[in-house]
Amino acid sequence: MEDRSMKAVEHFEELRKRIIVTLSVFLLFLIFSFVFVQDIYHYLVKDLPFKLALLGPSDIIVVYLMIAAVVAIAATIPVAAHQLWLFIRPALTESERKVTFAYIPALFLLFIGGISFGYFVLFPIVLSFLMSLSGDMFQTFFTTEKYFKFLLHMTLPFGVLFELPIVMMFLTSLGIIDPYKLRKFRKYSYFVLIVVSVFITPPDFISDVLVIIPLILLYEISISVSKVVYKRKMAKQAEEDELKAIS
Repeated sequence: MEDRSMKAVEHFEELRKRIIVTLSVFLLFLIFSFVFVQDIYHYLVKDLPFKLALLGPSDIIVVYLMIAAVVAIAATIPVAAHQLWLFIRPALTESERKVTFAYIPALFLLFIGGISFGYFVLFPIVLSFLMSLSGDMFQTFFTTEKYFKFLLHMTLPFGVLFELPIVMMFLTSLGIIDPYKLRKFRKYSYFVLIVVSVFITPPDFISDVLVIIPLILLYEISISVSKVVYKRKMAKQAEEDELKAIS
């Protein structure tokens, strides 16, 4: 009983260490991003057909913090993934360590890919559609804070959701899930994805559909990649069992 308590304390200490390292790196990237945040801001607003307004002196600081935080999160993802890998490494076999370590750069690339999809593809379509609803009836007026909050709602969730396939591959390689379970819970997963899409998009049908479709495609891709990993894992396990039987 005492040994279990000691091991639990050691695990919590190790987890605490990994969290502190991750948060420290995030804060460093946040400070570094804030140094260049004005350049990033000017890049994001340079092609806007309208001027952004400020309702208070603190609004621009809030916007700068949002931008710097997103950049810091993106930069911290490989570090956070590596710290997670270091935490679970003792419980993995040598082959599992090599496989799971290869997922770290993929997490970063998929996060950037998700944000890019939201910013370059989805955001312009939704913004153009919403602006067309007003027509000539209203004077277009956007505050800086609300505009960037809307931009984050249309981009940041996709940075996270685009990592779904690699997370499924990782969990499949560890034996936690398999493609058959993913198929079994497909309808429940679809329902959750629909709720997520409604939550992160403006309250209109077109925006919901534009978000739901790529989320469902991501889930189907996750099933496919999970199936590939599962088949390889089963084939390797069969080879190992055959070698054991021969020996």
